[in-house]
Amino acid sequence: MVNLTHLDTAGNARMVDVGEKTISARSALARGYLTLSPEALAAVESRSLKKGDPISIAQLAGIMAAKKTSDLIPLCHPLPLSKVEVTGQLADDQSQIEITASVSTTGQTGVEMEALTAVSVACLSLYDMLKAIDKGLEIGPIHLVKKTGGKSGDFARPTSK
Repeated sequence: MVNLTHLDTAGNARMVDVGEKTISARSALARGYLTLSPEALAAVESRSLKKGDPISIAQLAGIMAAKKTSDLIPLCHPLPLSKVEVTGQLADDQSQIEITASVSTTGQTGVEMEALTAVSVACLSLYDMLKAIDKGLEIGPIHLVKKTGGKSGDFARPTSK
């Protein structure tokens, strides 16, 4: 059976004690997509919705979300983040916006959840801004692309969209 670190021996949820872990540089990169209709795509490209530039606002929403991850995910540790960078661009197939979040810290636990949360909230922010044009927008997939540092070592997703 896999040892799930967020469960105690009785199966109860617990916050992992990272006090004895070595402080190290840690980073994570996550990516996600919002699939658009041609009408929604035109609105994004114009960057002039009533609520403002959707890409810029999504980037800010993602940065804010990374900083609040421990408030949203019950067993995440609050972390002092060194860097949060969120980018949004039209994907290669021209029917999706690709959101990427890069997060780093120097600490005792990783920043994968912060990167994934940043991407998720940036996509949700885009949906919020574009739902008046197209309620059929689709979010996903969202995934971890890579992470560095920590006891478990580095990870790179074998195949990343």
